[in-house]
Amino acid sequence: MLGNLRESYWFVPANMALLALLLAVALIYVDAHFTSAWFERIAWLQAGRPDGARGLLTAVAGSMLGVAGTTFSVTIAAVVYASGQYGPRLLSNFMADRGNQVTLGTFIATFLYSVVVVRTIRSPGEGGVGDGGFVPQLALIVALLLVLASIAVLIFFIHHVPRRIHINSVIEQIGRRLLDEIETHFPPADSEGDCQRRQIGSMPQRCADNVQLKPAATGYLQIVDHRALVQIACEADLFIDLKCQPGDFAHERTVLAEVSPATVCDEEIRERLCSAFAFGSRRTPMQDLRFLVDELVEIAARALSPGVNDPFTARSCMDWLAAAMAELGQRAAPSPLRVDGEGVVRVITTPIDFAVLAERSFGALAQYASADMIAAMHYLMSICDVALACDIAERRHVVRHKVEAFRSLSEFHLKGVNATSVSYRATRILECLGDERRLRELRYSMS
Repeated sequence: MLGNLRESYWFVPANMALLALLLAVALIYVDAHFTSAWFERIAWLQAGRPDGARGLLTAVAGSMLGVAGTTFSVTIAAVVYASGQYGPRLLSNFMADRGNQVTLGTFIATFLYSVVVVRTIRSPGEGGVGDGGFVPQLALIVALLLVLASIAVLIFFIHHVPRRIHINSVIEQIGRRLLDEIETHFPPADSEGDCQRRQIGSMPQRCADNVQLKPAATGYLQIVDHRALVQIACEADLFIDLKCQPGDFAHERTVLAEVSPATVCDEEIRERLCSAFAFGSRRTPMQDLRFLVDELVEIAARALSPGVNDPFTARSCMDWLAAAMAELGQRAAPSPLRVDGEGVVRVITTPIDFAVLAERSFGALAQYASADMIAAMHYLMSICDVALACDIAERRHVVRHKVEAFRSLSEFHLKGVNATSVSYRATRILECLGDERRLRELRYSMS
């Protein structure tokens, strides 16, 4: 639900319009009861006349509505262009752009504010005999300030849209979010080997007497509320073994989790457990780290397709993937265990590890990059950066496997001197993987 609000074009503009309505009502009240006493004492402020105030606010309201329509049209055109160029899964990135939402909201709020204020203006005699008329002077000044703010927002929007759809900006936004998510979910690797051994040693035995928890809806698993699962398991003295991760597609035959003991897990408990899982029609990056990796891979794959043939965009994607995998290579795998306040294991998850993301990133890109000389050379340089950041033998073995597979693919796709050059560089990386000094010298020679 939170993700849908963040990616909507109605939530922020609607709230800004509501605030504008409340501001207009409040200022009209202040004008009607307090303004005239102090407004006349300020010499440099020119009091507005009814006809002039009406004309001004009418012009503001009409122009703001026209600009809002144009802004929305430009935004939709940019979204359609970006979706077609970079992939439909990137549509949510542009829908969630706060700059576009605030721009649209500013114009709508100014329009609504002007309409509400202009209705209260009265010329002398319009309200009956003896009526001296009414012009909300303070509200009129605020309307002028809103116009200036709208002009500033329009200038920002003109700069923001082309910058926002630039491919390097798109890749940077995804890459930075990927790095932030890795930093959030993966602890620093102080002593990863000892940590993993403690986790394996404390892993509880899975009970054969269990109940399979099935989803209440069909769609992509978007969010898993682990705190709610631990709380329910603690209250009912249950043990939950999760079988799905955020990003997986679930249907009525999918097993979300195995809950034991079966005798305790009644229908009410099942409903409470099912409420801890949120489903939707698409994947989101909220808890799905693989989704961000897939977005970068998709952009690179499209760039390397025969119809586009843009290896330099693919190189940018590889740079951010290499930065993410290098950061991941310096961090420990998150614990699969979720415990209650007394330290009792209540939930077992299946966390994403280095090997999974390496296969999801460089493993998926290998078939595309191996067919292009420029992309192939940069692929090897990027994976060399990842290897330099891996201090654990198991992770270096994963990198070795990726280099060997890529060498085989490049020998199949490339011909002549291109195949020889790529194969030679891949062989040199494999020879230096066990020696950090030699590997670092080889990496510097690739620049």
